[in-house]
Amino acid sequence: MSDKSSRLARTDDGGQLKVAVLIPCHNEGLTVAQVITDFRAALPTASIHVYDNNSTDDTVAVAKANGAHVGFETRQGKGNVVRRMFRDIEADIFVLVDGDATYDAPSAPRLIEALLDGGIAMVVGSRVTNEDLAYRLGHQFGNRVLTGFVATVFGTGLRDMLSGYRIFSRRFVKSFPALSTGFEIETELTVHALELELPITEFDTPYFSRPEGSVSKLNTWSDGLRILLTIVELYRSERPLGFFSLLGVTLALVSIVLSIPLFATYVETGLVPRIPTAILSTGLMILSVLSVAVGFVLDTVTRGRREVKLLAYLSLPAPGRASRAD
Repeated sequence: MSDKSSRLARTDDGGQLKVAVLIPCHNEGLTVAQVITDFRAALPTASIHVYDNNSTDDTVAVAKANGAHVGFETRQGKGNVVRRMFRDIEADIFVLVDGDATYDAPSAPRLIEALLDGGIAMVVGSRVTNEDLAYRLGHQFGNRVLTGFVATVFGTGLRDMLSGYRIFSRRFVKSFPALSTGFEIETELTVHALELELPITEFDTPYFSRPEGSVSKLNTWSDGLRILLTIVELYRSERPLGFFSLLGVTLALVSIVLSIPLFATYVETGLVPRIPTAILSTGLMILSVLSVAVGFVLDTVTRGRREVKLLAYLSLPAPGRASRAD
């Protein structure tokens, strides 16, 4: 680290803060050695942890040969691996990075310095690249759409919500109720921070193309759909009043559209000839009212859950305080 970041990376009693680099891997035998070497050079005092997720290549052997602490998660999916790493590893500062050698290790001290100096819970390395193959247009477009959607639903967010390069405080990691199983974990991390209004920030970092022979595990369409569904699910669970009110308004509008011809016929003839349509319209309006009522009830429950999660976060000391990880 730089002299300044080394100075900042200490507890109040003068002890050294423990930094852990977390590298989830699935078939990254071609690149994981470079990632370990680069981050060891950038963060000489950090512990390097590689967790393997059912690799069929030599990822584990390469990681061990390069001196990393190796762990395993057999349930497939990046979210499962991150949850296991957050649970198993103890540190004051956590650096989460992919094992594909696309993120810039020399930026890590600057990101850690920002986290410590600003009392931040999560710092995101926003990807910036001039390489055409590094960040495919489809991924860029999908990232912009999903990031914009999250910003609209949950308030001001990040420019690069799907970045896999993040720095966390211990209090964030140990109070984060990870539920995602796959690449939607970045979305869950972002929404969790926004929902609790935790201090987060973002810095531009260089982003590189994968080395020749290395293949991305991210599928633009299937993983993009999973991320979108995750956002909708998080909107339902974290903003139930808005979600169910929108559903209620939609049902009410459909009910009104169906009922207009019925009222017109009744005014003209005094008859209601389409009884099934009348029943359907009435039922939709009842469901509309019930949906809004459910939204109010669940909003109260969600507020209680949010308070519990915030208390769990605040119960842990901030980085640099006297209680340091062993």
